[in-house]
Amino acid sequence: MASQALTKTSTLFPSFFDDFFKPWREWTHDFNGGRSFAALTVPAVNVSEDKDAYKLSMAAPGMKKGDFKIDLDGNVLTISAETEERKEEKDDKYSRQEYNYSSFTRSFNLPDAVSKDKIDARYEDGVLKLKLPKKEDVKKAAASMHIDVK
Repeated sequence: MASQALTKTSTLFPSFFDDFFKPWREWTHDFNGGRSFAALTVPAVNVSEDKDAYKLSMAAPGMKKGDFKIDLDGNVLTISAETEERKEEKDDKYSRQEYNYSSFTRSFNLPDAVSKDKIDARYEDGVLKLKLPKKEDVKKAAASMHIDVK
């Protein structure tokens, strides 16, 4: 009998807290576009290379192109962003305000082969895309050629 009471109490206890915090969890879930706070970390980055350039793409949905700051110091490329959102909800019984501030910084060491003055950055469909063109002499050196056997 005591074990039944314990089981009933232990299932009731989490339920009470779940119900109590549920509106707040749902509201913060909506505020973050369905992402948990733990998921708000540094954006994922993909880097690829072809014969003409290196390409860097960074998933950053929900941002605006003006949120990004891209700096080059020597061979170090730094991408950073900051966003701030405010949400307010009022009712007869309560008033609730929520502030969300997020930021990140990513730095990359660029190879000497990059033509730094020709770097191009675009923000499209939630993805920041950088094209890092290779220097002409590097492209020529990487060109394929045939070597005759003597």
